[in-house]
Amino acid sequence: MAVWAIGDIQGCNGAFQTLLKKINFNPENDRLWVAGDLVNRGEASLETLLYLHSIRDSVEIILGNHDITLIAAYYGIKKSNPSIDPILNSPRAEELIDWLRAQKFLHVDYSLGYCMAHAGISPEFDLGMALQHAKRVEEKLQGDEAKTWLKEMFKKGINRFNRDSSSLDIDRYIVSSFTRMRFCYGDHRLDFDQKGAPTDALREKGLKPWFECENRNDIDLKIIFGHWSTLGFHHDANVLGLDTGCLWGGELTAARIDVNEVEIVSIACQQAQKPDGVEPSRT
Repeated sequence: MAVWAIGDIQGCNGAFQTLLKKINFNPENDRLWVAGDLVNRGEASLETLLYLHSIRDSVEIILGNHDITLIAAYYGIKKSNPSIDPILNSPRAEELIDWLRAQKFLHVDYSLGYCMAHAGISPEFDLGMALQHAKRVEEKLQGDEAKTWLKEMFKKGINRFNRDSSSLDIDRYIVSSFTRMRFCYGDHRLDFDQKGAPTDALREKGLKPWFECENRNDIDLKIIFGHWSTLGFHHDANVLGLDTGCLWGGELTAARIDVNEVEIVSIACQQAQKPDGVEPSRT
């Protein structure tokens, strides 16, 4: 059995299927971890969801900001767009959305020594806190009041964790840190506006990637994340970043994580959209 982790697909099902063939993925024997952003902007978001749902017993899926926005569009909270319209208009829409709502914000595998969150884990959280807070918002998204709660998640919230904040502000911070985080300041405030790669100019302003933040709480497992196409592939002793910009004409990347030396396999993606610095689908 092989275990493969893969970065943001964002509806690029052609590249996704090509990559699965290249790594000889067999859902009867192998496991697939997907680091969120399954849909949106790519040419085949519905086909991507239908395939992942068909092999759901062999997949670990983490929710990304685009997946959250899809759920919000289903509830009428956010506007749809041509790439997710086929999902919302599908006769299986309710089934697929309910399945997405049941997915996690954080996946942990102690035996493999990895955990996975779409944007990463806040520098404020140790692993126990991260698991506790992930479960908290998972239960809200899966609950009977999910629509009302999710609408609140799209309002502006706090950029630093504060236990004395309102319950909704804490929820907003948890959801945003798991799905939208890239940069942080030395005092652990998160910046949700910067979307480019780390630069010297940003570092001079005190902005560093979240995984380089001073005094970040220790996470004993290596963190797999996506979300950051302008950062690209990043691998060090603590993190494994797998968003290599497939949607933007880059690559789709998979990493085999059940071996001593991580094996990396990438394929070129034919999508050629250009980032404009604005993410219309964000939480």
